Formats: sequence, structure tokens, C-alpha cells
Amino acid sequence: MLIPVHGRAPTRPPSELIWDFAGQTMGTDWSVRAVPPPGLDRAAIQSAVEAALEQIIALFSHWDSRSELARFNAAPEGFWAVSEPFWDLLNRAMDIADDTDGAVDPTLGALVNLWGFGPPGPRPTDSVGTGVSLPTEEEIEAARAVSGWGRLRLNRDRRAVQQPGGLQLDLSGLAKGHAVDCVSDALLALGVAHHLVEIGGELRGRGVKPDGHPWWVELQQPPGAPAPRTVAALFDLAVATSGDWIRSYRVSGRTFSHTLDGRTGRPIDNGVAAVTVLADTAFAADAMATALTVMGPEEGPAFANALEIAAAFVVRSPDGVLTESVTPAFTAMLEEGA
Repeated sequence: MLIPVHGRAPTRPPSELIWDFAGQTMGTDWSVRAVPPPGLDRAAIQSAVEAALEQIIALFSHWDSRSELARFNAAPEGFWAVSEPFWDLLNRAMDIADDTDGAVDPTLGALVNLWGFGPPGPRPTDSVGTGVSLPTEEEIEAARAVSGWGRLRLNRDRRAVQQPGGLQLDLSGLAKGHAVDCVSDALLALGVAHHLVEIGGELRGRGVKPDGHPWWVELQQPPGAPAPRTVAALFDLAVATSGDWIRSYRVSGRTFSHTLDGRTGRPIDNGVAAVTVLADTAFAADAMATALTVMGPEEGPAFANALEIAAAFVVRSPDGVLTESVTPAFTAMLEEGA
């Protein structure tokens, strides 16, 4: 059991009701549990959630050719002015790329597409139809040549982003967490201060349930994980998990994960099966879960320990045995129990 340490008691919700909402967005499912304040109807909450999600898609979807991100990816060389919300998220992504030395990299769209995880669709089968055809060394190097956060230039005076030619932004490693925060903020603006938001496994809880208990959620675990069932109390807290089993394919007994390492141009192959991070925002949890996964079983825990990040690592040995380790910040939130 994980409990947050805030040093303050939550306020009592204004209602005994919990309303549930659900739908699909960004190729995955979303859900909201909300304690409605007096005078607010279900339609207002549904509309606020859907409007927040539609804005995220209009800005950052690389699957929708009309999105701002897709238009930038298709643009010729030059500096292009972008909207304020786009600028803000891209700046945050670039800050994290800088802080993690590229373990989170928003410019790997060409590699994502090449490995079969982007809008062009899955990798083709090989010439004899026996399985997936992997990219050649030449294709990987060509995609790497147009990728890399160090190639991206920002003009802060003009709020403009340089398209150096062929660079493909891909914010999918951050967009779900950002979307969770946007939905949570939209609910708070409506006066819905007590709620739980989930998009594709990334969650953020604010306030508490009508009975005064926190929003309890079960943490994701890879198949065969050694850790016992763990639940977290998301009282003003968010959680995200990055795992090599979530989106992947196998070729000749090897698993190719959707999480890519820009330093190699390939899916991660470092033994990290999953990383779960708890943070104040879903964006931070999502970004750090990805970064620590890419860093690997040694650099990742060292980085998390240095920054006091609450993280749990599940590492797969060469013979397939899974072991778990947690950071001191994660341990500090542990409480034995159900």
C-alpha cells in the first residue's frame, strides 16, 4: 500500500455522490470519477472532459494530419510560429530532454514510424511472409540523421520552432500524462475538486471520495512480476508506468518495445521490464517513467535516487527472471496492508 505524505488533511467533499464517465481518446480508454458540487449536472462535466481531450488531439496528435504537431512535421525547413499551448508543452519536453540527456526525446517521430509504432502502421512482413521485417542499419541511420533533440531550435522572441528538414516531433510519450493533467485542471475549474482521472493507465487523483477515503488505484505490473499487489492512494498525486509489454512485438524470440532510445535508434533492450513513478503531476510521472526506463537498470535508479523520485523498477534477467527494486522516496510512501 502506498500513501502520500502531504502533512495536511483533505477537505470534505461537497456531495455523497460519485459520477463515472468513460470514453476513448488518443487510441486508448479514458475514465473519470468525480464528486459533483451542488448545482452542476453531468452534461457539464462530460463536456469539459471532452473539450480538454479534443484540444490535446488538435494540438499534439501525430495520427491526425490536421493537428498542429502533424502540420509542423510536414512543414518545409524554416522557423514556424506555434500556439502558446503547443509552445509550453514542447518547452517542457525539451527541458526534460536536457535534464535526462535525451532519455526523453520529443524528436524521435521518424524512428517511431520506422519501427512500426507510428501513423504509417506496423512493420511489413518479410519477403517470405514468416514474420516482421526489421529495419536495416541504413534505414535506422537515416532516421537518426533527422532526429535528436539537439537539432531542434526554439526562437523564444517569436514563439517559433525550427523545422530543420525531415524532423518528426512525437510527444506520445508525454501526451497522455499531459492530457490527464489538462482534464484534471478542467474539472477543478468547474469546481469539481474531488476526482480521479485515468487515460491509458496514467492516473491523477485530487481530493478524496465522499467517505473521506483517498482514491485507491492498483499499480500496473508486468506479467510475472515478483512484487505483491500494490495499491496507491492518489490524494493530490499522480502515477504512471512505462513497460516493455504494453506495446511491443516479437521477432525471432526478441521483444521490440515501443519505447525507443534515441542514442541507439532502437527499441530499448536493457532488461528494464517496467518503471512506475509517483509524482505531483501526471506529466512528471509519465516523463520520468519513460526516462528511467530508457536509462536502464543501473543509471535509472541512480538518477531517481539523486533526484528523490518515487520509482519502482522491475528488471528482467537474461534468463527471464524478474526482480523489483524501489527508490528510498518510494519506500517512504509504503505502508504494509491490504
